[in-house]
Amino acid sequence: MSDHQADTARFAELDARPFPGRIAGYLRYMGPGYLQSAMTLGGGSAFAALFAGAAFGYQLLWVAPTAMLLGIIVMSAVAWQTLSTGEDPYDALKARVHPVFAWMFAWGGLLSSIIWQFAQYALAGAMIGLLFGTSAMTGGVIALAWCLAVGLLHGKARGFIRGYELILTGMVWFIVVSMAVVVFRTGIPNPGDMLAGFIPSIPQDWEGVNAAGDPATIDSLTVIVSGLAAAVGANMLFVYPYTLRKTGWGPAHRRLARYDLVFGMFIPFSLAVSLMVIASAAVFHFGDAGFSGAKIPPAKAAEIFAAPERLGPVIGKWIFGLGILAMALSSITMQMLASGFAGVKLFGVKEDSVGHKVFIVLPAIGFLGAVFWGDIAPWVAVPTNVICGLFLPVSYLGFTLLQRNRAFLRDAVPRGGLATAWIGGMAVATIVLTVFLA
Repeated sequence: MSDHQADTARFAELDARPFPGRIAGYLRYMGPGYLQSAMTLGGGSAFAALFAGAAFGYQLLWVAPTAMLLGIIVMSAVAWQTLSTGEDPYDALKARVHPVFAWMFAWGGLLSSIIWQFAQYALAGAMIGLLFGTSAMTGGVIALAWCLAVGLLHGKARGFIRGYELILTGMVWFIVVSMAVVVFRTGIPNPGDMLAGFIPSIPQDWEGVNAAGDPATIDSLTVIVSGLAAAVGANMLFVYPYTLRKTGWGPAHRRLARYDLVFGMFIPFSLAVSLMVIASAAVFHFGDAGFSGAKIPPAKAAEIFAAPERLGPVIGKWIFGLGILAMALSSITMQMLASGFAGVKLFGVKEDSVGHKVFIVLPAIGFLGAVFWGDIAPWVAVPTNVICGLFLPVSYLGFTLLQRNRAFLRDAVPRGGLATAWIGGMAVATIVLTVFLA
């Protein structure tokens, strides 16, 4: 029996199981969804979550799960298309929709992977410096060495890819557990308000007095847009179908891919970001740390959390700090992979060639963030989120058009009420992101 036939038989049996048994069977095969969690849980998510909690308390808890839900609707369609046809998504957009959609898809993956490296290295360098008593530059060098080693090894063998997925899966859940421990210690001052925060709303702008004693205002819509753009990035959307192809998945894995997105991406991301918002709200918005509208770099937040009268150094500094460091390092390595694949598609370099490795290493220029951007402010991170998010609506629209393209999907074109809901969800995701960004 061939591998394809074995996969078809194995997953047909899993698909026929009752829901609990199906989940138990799928868990051992999940991986690409966790890669996306590892990629999106980075500097953008950390800054947006800390800032949202400090300025607006629980009122923006709805942003992260809503943004991720809209994102996985589109990404599940990308998985369906890629696994059903085996066709490269860049080539499909270029040939079957319009070259502009393909170019925006790939350039979004490349540019966002480079732009966000500066913030990620600044974050990693600052956290290593705080935890181990080094300078931010030395911390950046350590992060650079780790990420170059991991990024250049990826693709050497399928076994390494699976091992890499397992490492990132562990890092993702370490981040979630770290944030849960922090929230357990901070407590939840207003549980009812916390639950209400998961209902979408746009709060009034924050108004207060800054550290200089001058009036200050924070636009709630800007923070919402940043959170929406930080959840699913253009580079995530770009690299996802290539991780599916590298993993060796095919038509038999289509349902597994949907479960993988929910359990590997939606649940851990929503948990980690929501817990960070709750912790930030407890300490800065409702607690004694106060908030003046100024920047809250994660390293500074760790120092505040670590005060003896708050969480203490073990939880506030080490558990929270290592969780943040894991976010930065996992994002850097995944963005390097996205840059490498973008180079393959945009410039025609061959996979695993010297040219491919050049594009994998290209985002390492972001190491300069640990040198010149060590005191990164949320008001730099927020516009960066928005700029990187501008590539998404065009790509969303392109994959929505492909989802109804019979010449492309043939017998795999979704049908019935679920298919209509799927297309509707993709349209809503495109419209919502476009409106908020506009």
